Amino acid sequence: MKHLGLIGYPLSHSFSKKYFTEKFEKEGIEDCTYELYPLENIDDLPKLLHKNPYLCGLNVTIPHKVSVLKHLDWIEHDAKRVGAVNCIKVVSQSPVSTAFSGELAFNNDDLWLEGHNTDIYGFDGSLNPLLTQNHDTALILGDGGAARAVKCVLENRGITYKTVTRKPAPGNLLFSELTVKDIEDNKLIINTTPLGTYPNVDECPPIPYEGVGHKHLLFDLVYNPEETLFLKKGKERGATIKNGYEMLVLQAEKAWEIWNSNTVK
Repeated sequence: MKHLGLIGYPLSHSFSKKYFTEKFEKEGIEDCTYELYPLENIDDLPKLLHKNPYLCGLNVTIPHKVSVLKHLDWIEHDAKRVGAVNCIKVVSQSPVSTAFSGELAFNNDDLWLEGHNTDIYGFDGSLNPLLTQNHDTALILGDGGAARAVKCVLENRGITYKTVTRKPAPGNLLFSELTVKDIEDNKLIINTTPLGTYPNVDECPPIPYEGVGHKHLLFDLVYNPEETLFLKKGKERGATIKNGYEMLVLQAEKAWEIWNSNTVK
């Protein structure tokens, strides 16, 4: 039996658990399970792995995408570049029985942990089919953990960007100072903030939407609701819009591919 799961804290709801549970049922995969592992302190990861010796893959969510790096043996290039990991492949070698309980356990040297960032793959795969020659510059709304994968994809594709935040930060624009011209000059606008997420569906990033036109592409990492107020406002002005659902599906399938691939060791 192959055990997979999600670590983070708190874990009140999970796209990944629902997705993989439905995937296993639909595809008749009977030798896999996917569970939630609430982990308040990332330094408890080794203990979790040793307590669950059949774990072979983990997704990583808030607040551990950055702090988990110190526990990994190998980190994929782009994941290392952005400094965030959301997928771990656990390679177990030489299981030994404990003398007292008879349960399988591993010594530290018998675990090999690979770190990947499938958010990068998911965002790139979802964004790329919609890009045109108009989208050579972008505005990234928000500068939290979700923005890291977005920046990496834009840099890989040669798209220059500016980051927009509420509070001053070196090199960033402020929402309060954003002008209509800023919107007009950047035809790709990506929301990485949680604004508009259910149940707060009446919220949206405070940008001058009057600058949006039919050449714009508005991408929202939020997927619930399907059409956020940010996307609705863009759609009303003729923009192409996209939510974050496909990105999540692509990153989940990439994680599945990684878990079922040969280790890089």
